[in-house]
Amino acid sequence: MQITPRVAVDVIIFTMRDEALQVLLVQLKTSPYAGMWAFPGGLVSGGESTEAAAVRDLLETTGGRDVYLEQLYTFCNPNRDPHGHVVSVAYFALVNSDQMKLRIPGKCVNIGWFSVETPPPLAYDHADMLDYALRRLRWKLEYTNIVYSLLPRDFTLTELQRVYEIILDRALDKRNFRKKMLSLGLLQAIPRVAKAGAHRPARLYRFRRRKPMIIEVL
Repeated sequence: MQITPRVAVDVIIFTMRDEALQVLLVQLKTSPYAGMWAFPGGLVSGGESTEAAAVRDLLETTGGRDVYLEQLYTFCNPNRDPHGHVVSVAYFALVNSDQMKLRIPGKCVNIGWFSVETPPPLAYDHADMLDYALRRLRWKLEYTNIVYSLLPRDFTLTELQRVYEIILDRALDKRNFRKKMLSLGLLQAIPRVAKAGAHRPARLYRFRRRKPMIIEVL
């Protein structure tokens, strides 16, 4: 008897919090993974596209709308889900956590942000999904402007550089970074400064266009 696989989505939601790249996880309440953590997601409904299902899960868990969302990869190992043959289409999203209102989905018991460096043990094949999503994010930071999704509307060049350094896990030369970013035409200075204790006030910038575009950044 031939069994038709079911289709699900999983959404890897990244944000910057407490000087770290963090990912949103939900705690499951049903066996065999009761108590373990996983990415928000679920089965795709009849007549629903995988993207629509991902948007639905994103909205259900964060209340986020109009955030950066990209299809990542299809995980199709027939043994990846103990409930049966379930193909998962994974997406990743970039959000500003200050604008999100976390809500626990009905099938879960908890929700929270975790550092990508020290996540708890993950259910299903979600550890593989996280690794894949991190590689994709680091790659895309080098040739697109999607970093805007992780920053507030107004920011300093130091804050921008720190986001790149944290995600790429390497130090960047301050002078070269600023010269390159200002030469790309992505940023505009605004007539305000950020005050940081005893340090000299820093000029604030914002992105001219908060829409994805391909451009060689690094």
